[in-house]
Amino acid sequence: MRFPFFPIALLLGVALAGSITAEEDHVRTIHGWVERIEILPEGISLKAKLDTGATTSSLNALNRERFERNGERWIAFDIIDPEDADNSVRLERPITRNVRILQHDGGFQRRPVVSIGLCIGPHYREEEVSLVDRTHLNYQALVGRNHLGGIILVDSAETFLHSPGCPPDADSAVDPDTEAHGGPADPGSDPEA
Repeated sequence: MRFPFFPIALLLGVALAGSITAEEDHVRTIHGWVERIEILPEGISLKAKLDTGATTSSLNALNRERFERNGERWIAFDIIDPEDADNSVRLERPITRNVRILQHDGGFQRRPVVSIGLCIGPHYREEEVSLVDRTHLNYQALVGRNHLGGIILVDSAETFLHSPGCPPDADSAVDPDTEAHGGPADPGSDPEA
């Protein structure tokens, strides 16, 4: 008995096209290499560098204090209000892990990592962020591939294409891609210039 090749190939093609379409349902938006982002649920607005060369995002976190709460490791830290350098907001988050970053001078830096929800344009995603003193850098936040992957395309010739515009309940929503993009930080570089 001989099976016609064409109908089988056609059925296979239709099946594969359906699975590809399901993955492409997530709308991607083009953003500039610098955008205004918002930390949720606190609503803190910051200028951020969108850096496809960094795996994990990082945040300017000052006056870091580690402590224990209900048997878990936590950290408290201050975010400086970019509009008023004398004003800061105190945040607390559980520490998910620590990361060791190789710096440009060859030394290492140990950083705490926490999970933070960011609103970038219309997209909300909660991912890991390393906490570091970024006061000597141009931007208080660096957004890496863990927050960008699958939803944001970066145009290196543009800046400020979108304002944060997440739905009001975005901090309670879970992005379906969140689990797929939380990888370890780049162990071999510190791309935070």
